[in-house]
Amino acid sequence: MKNQITSVENYIKDAPPDRQETLNKLRSLCQKILTNHEETIAYNMPSYIRNDQVEVAFASQKNQICIYILKHDVMLANTDLLKDVDHGKGSIRYSNPDKIDYVIIEKLLKETMESDNTIC
Repeated sequence: MKNQITSVENYIKDAPPDRQETLNKLRSLCQKILTNHEETIAYNMPSYIRNDQVEVAFASQKNQICIYILKHDVMLANTDLLKDVDHGKGSIRYSNPDKIDYVIIEKLLKETMESDNTIC
């Protein structure tokens, strides 16, 4: 991302063309499920905030698309689902956007909505 990021629309528009469909799909899922979150740009990436904290974000990085699920209890509860995916404490990394399992992402987003725990 070379330009100043002013909106999620601009973020996606400025992403490599082969990633725009994936980013739009992630955005649509977030908008559909995270109904009590505010969509914004935080830390130079599309982010979803509740109670003044980023709980979910996604980013198009040089070699991967990252999805950040920052509710630690949600990530811990789903380690079995993520066992074959490159992930960390609060991030899920996909070097191939075609490998994103949107069913898993949807489950994580729904659990984030239900979680009252703190972010990691």
